[in-house]
Amino acid sequence: MLAVSHLTKTFNLQTLFENITFSINPGEKVGLIGPNGCGKTTLLRILAGVEEADSGQVYHPGNLRIGYLPQGFEFPAELTIAQIVNGAVGDMEALTEELVNTAQILAQQLNDRALTERYDDLLRRIQNAEPERAARIIAELGLNTIPENLPAAALSGGQKTRLSLVLLLLEDPQIVLLDEPTNHLDISMLEWLENWLKNTTCGALIVSHDRMFLDRTVTRILEMDPLSQVLRCYEGNYSSYLEQRENEIETQWSAYKDQEAKVRHMKADIMRAKEQAAYTERKASANHTGSPENKMGKDHQKRLAKKVAKKAKSRENRLDRYEKSDEKVEKPQEQHTIRMEFENAPHLGRSVIQMERLSVGFPGFPPLLENINLQVRASQRIAFTGLNGCGKTTLLRTLVGEIPPLAGKVILGSSVRLGLMSQDLNSLEPQQSALDHIWSNFPNQTEARRFLGFYLLMGDEVLKPASQLSYGQRARLMLAMLVVSGCNVLLLDEPINHLDISSRAQFEQALQAFTGAILMVVHDRYFIERFTQEIWQVKDGKITI
Repeated sequence: MLAVSHLTKTFNLQTLFENITFSINPGEKVGLIGPNGCGKTTLLRILAGVEEADSGQVYHPGNLRIGYLPQGFEFPAELTIAQIVNGAVGDMEALTEELVNTAQILAQQLNDRALTERYDDLLRRIQNAEPERAARIIAELGLNTIPENLPAAALSGGQKTRLSLVLLLLEDPQIVLLDEPTNHLDISMLEWLENWLKNTTCGALIVSHDRMFLDRTVTRILEMDPLSQVLRCYEGNYSSYLEQRENEIETQWSAYKDQEAKVRHMKADIMRAKEQAAYTERKASANHTGSPENKMGKDHQKRLAKKVAKKAKSRENRLDRYEKSDEKVEKPQEQHTIRMEFENAPHLGRSVIQMERLSVGFPGFPPLLENINLQVRASQRIAFTGLNGCGKTTLLRTLVGEIPPLAGKVILGSSVRLGLMSQDLNSLEPQQSALDHIWSNFPNQTEARRFLGFYLLMGDEVLKPASQLSYGQRARLMLAMLVVSGCNVLLLDEPINHLDISSRAQFEQALQAFTGAILMVVHDRYFIERFTQEIWQVKDGKITI
């Protein structure tokens, strides 16, 4: 269905991948993994025809319908869901008129393959544009309860992802390219997407860092290695990949250690041979007597010294050939991971956040949450769960003061210092660099650069505007800013969405050691099971503990 041959891409003088080759069969579900910034999104954009490779080829039938779900897609803020969907399906009258004209021409040119394909495509688009079909897909993805006049700007992150999925399904694709499709989705929608992928005849290439999602949806894993710029293929789901990869690394370490022992042994032999040759040469030179017997002995020792030296040289040449040959086992390279550590949080009183008769939402629309009377205490780890659009993000934004309450009030403890990580990372200034964002917290640029290096932001990357950083790089910058802020209460809205798996593990460790209070919105089931102490369920305008 889709094949990639010897694809290479370089960005800002950095090779993302080189000569990668793979294929996706009809109906096959494949996971694409790798650390942030290794080129996964770029590869999907090339396959979708949005971007071009430096070299190599992408092969697929000309009429193959490819659906692409980009990461962090934004809709025009003023448009409603109905306006966005209508714009995607096209003008029914214009489509029908073109279909009639194409049919008339085709009647005269029955063997025109391109014209036949255009006719079939128009017919499919007209069928897909039927209002009943669009309404069914919108309802299936849970967007039919949203007020018709609500602008896209007021949609939650999960609702925007659902709307992107609606547009994808309306295209009736034969293969889908999904870039972090689980970001912002609530658990019920995650399960819906898993079931859709299991049951659809579409092929799929899925970029995701959600371990459980990959385990439940894919039958093959492609791993992009930024150190070697190669692509590795593993049969099975993510857990199977982990086992295979760990076995590979263990085997490589074992072979490397055996090789190092062999090289040490060869070098020791060479050293002994050189020492023996030098000793024999010194012994021959020390023999100064001129008797015929001594002269013969001296000549013999010189010949012996040359023979031993030649032997040593031969072994050196053999070692050199071995180290340059294909037999040589490279030392396993370890991926760099972030180094994240919060300082001990300043002392907090018993009551950290008090919500009294609090109602949150947007002016002119019904409240999302009403009459909340809850208290957050020091050292609590709370996860908010609930459907997309139920008010979780709006509550966090109200607690931090970004949105005024519709009613009631929020009371913060006297020593509370809030730190917010928003799901869309919009607290970053787009035109400011990573260095600009944190420099004021350090005595000099060198120290600031050193700190950013802990978050894998190095070299010229720290000078790029935030808008030019990858989503993973922006997320790591946000984590760095949280740490330097000295906050003692964390409000985290989908904090792991854009982090690769190794960064997620380091983030989890840092949170475990954090001594302050944590409130987070998170839908990653693996993360919830491992980290949270309490779950606050948001449903029907209320919070249930």
